[in-house]
Amino acid sequence: MNTVINGVAWFSKNIIWMNIIFGCIIVFFERRNAKTTWLWLMVLTFIPGLGFILYLVFGQDFSKEKKFHGKLIDDLQKDHIAHTQLKSIRSGKYKFNDEEYYKHLDFINMNLNSSQAVLTEDNDIKLYFKGVDKFKALIEEINKAQEYVLLQYYIIKSDSLGMSVIDALCEKAREGKDVKVLYDGMGGRGLSKEAVEKMHKAGVKTAEFFPPFGKKLAIRINYRNHRKICVIDGRVGFVGGFNIGDEYVGLSKKFGDWRDTHTKIEGSAVRWLQWRFLLDWRFSNKGKDFDQQIYRTSILESEKKGTSGIQIVTSGPDSKWPSIRDSYLRMISNAKDKVYIESPYFIPDDALQEALRTASLSGIDVRIMIPDRPDHPFVYWASLSYIGALIKSGVKCYTYGRGFLHSKVVIMDDFISSVGTANMDIRSFELNFEVNAFIYDKEINRELTEKFINDIEYCKEITLEDYKNRSKIVRIKESVSRLLSPIL
Repeated sequence: MNTVINGVAWFSKNIIWMNIIFGCIIVFFERRNAKTTWLWLMVLTFIPGLGFILYLVFGQDFSKEKKFHGKLIDDLQKDHIAHTQLKSIRSGKYKFNDEEYYKHLDFINMNLNSSQAVLTEDNDIKLYFKGVDKFKALIEEINKAQEYVLLQYYIIKSDSLGMSVIDALCEKAREGKDVKVLYDGMGGRGLSKEAVEKMHKAGVKTAEFFPPFGKKLAIRINYRNHRKICVIDGRVGFVGGFNIGDEYVGLSKKFGDWRDTHTKIEGSAVRWLQWRFLLDWRFSNKGKDFDQQIYRTSILESEKKGTSGIQIVTSGPDSKWPSIRDSYLRMISNAKDKVYIESPYFIPDDALQEALRTASLSGIDVRIMIPDRPDHPFVYWASLSYIGALIKSGVKCYTYGRGFLHSKVVIMDDFISSVGTANMDIRSFELNFEVNAFIYDKEINRELTEKFINDIEYCKEITLEDYKNRSKIVRIKESVSRLLSPIL
């Protein structure tokens, strides 16, 4: 008892000096933006002791360069391919399949420069808006596998849907196919030990990305691998918003019908989804259980399937630039007709907010759709605060009411669209590992636009009058949540 009392007394006596030390670490050892730095300093000042615990969970940042240094070196191995294409485009030697591409050279060049996102123009794309359809197609493609299955999801659960996917993977492994499963250390908490053991017994190899509890007890929610990728035999790839769990096929009482967007891709873009998996697997599994030559050979032999253009853009804490965020910003800034955005979390930084505002004031049709219910309350109320500011400039904002909207889609004019894993929020831009397919195709753009317009039927538009008449309680929630938005 005396030991506890003495410990509390020591803590109380030294808390001021501890806060000063923690504050110095945040200011001098971390490369943060000013808003985030000031917010953490306020947290440490007003809730000493507890503030440091919150910092360890939500904010610790200074070791990311060390943690992801080797991963970045691996990523740089594909630079020369992107550099060759960029050089060809700039010299005028590169010949596009469609004249429309020439109107967007700045956008294509930016993605090549910032994310080494090679443009491929021979892809066939199928869109999925319902989990039942997407997972039916996924399992069918897994069942067709002749060589290997590479599956990477932020969330994999051991529920009905999860076990259906796991059973298909196990069957392929028992047939002697090379099956690899990569899941995030935090998002994969719903994957039971029994399910993992079942995969191992069948011959499935698994890896966990950045486990939250290690030797150094790194307890935090930052640096999560939010990507959702599956590649089968190098011929077909899936990327989009759906995770693996029963709620994603509408079986959750809390969320009901789940509205999302996912793609199935056939063509040369699959090689770059596979390359992304390769690098994440090598980092997570420390290079074990991986024959690089097999996969590098296969990605050079992708069969031409269609005429859609795609750049696979990835970003994360290991990236030199926030490439997906920059691509969103460029789409908004370059728009001549419309910008439609679907995102479950809407916390734009200052540049994105200003771009949306000025686009709307310039006569661009800017529309934003978010859920009408929160799965993360603070994020939801912060989103409403940013929505409120944009409504004043003429942006049309909607809350989707037919279940939960989880789709991450940005549509620009009639040619460029984005479908992927990155939300329109600071966490996706700076703290999570994300992947998006930036698509150059009028038909895909039209299909996404039609779906957006049809979804408005299930939405309530937030008018300026509605926003001005919101209750005091809502105003308080918004104010507090907006203050916390840099760390949400």
